[in-house]
Amino acid sequence: MSDTHLDVPVAEPCAFCAYLRGERPYTVLFRSAEVAVLVTREQRGIGHLLVLPVQHRETLLDLNQVERHSIIDWLSVAGDAIDITFQRPGISVWQNNGTEAHQAIPHFHFHIAGTLGGGGTDFGDVAEVSISETDAIAMTIRSAVGVDFPERSERL
Repeated sequence: MSDTHLDVPVAEPCAFCAYLRGERPYTVLFRSAEVAVLVTREQRGIGHLLVLPVQHRETLLDLNQVERHSIIDWLSVAGDAIDITFQRPGISVWQNNGTEAHQAIPHFHFHIAGTLGGGGTDFGDVAEVSISETDAIAMTIRSAVGVDFPERSERL
């Protein structure tokens, strides 16, 4: 539980922790000891990914230094993968802390996605895609990058 002044949403058990433990199906594009990159079922942009710490941390204020650095490094790698794969004219990155900032799941995460046809991303209601669809997105990214996703980290 966060030791900050932020009003963090309540959701127990944590959905992201359940995905990372393999208790609920979800597409994991990459996972290290500190960070996981997931293909979200709510595709708000082209190739919409989530970058999050493996350990449960509610907000930005709860991350340790190693997690902060690793998350930013992998956010950059995810951006490279989206750019190479989908060749969008823009990449959107966003992150929310606390219910007042529209945080819905109390596990810190960045969103990153290629822009939509008209620009930006879709912040309205979007239909969830299936796990087979998110698996296909992951396979498309892995194929386009040309190497296994973790090896794309030479920029780090």
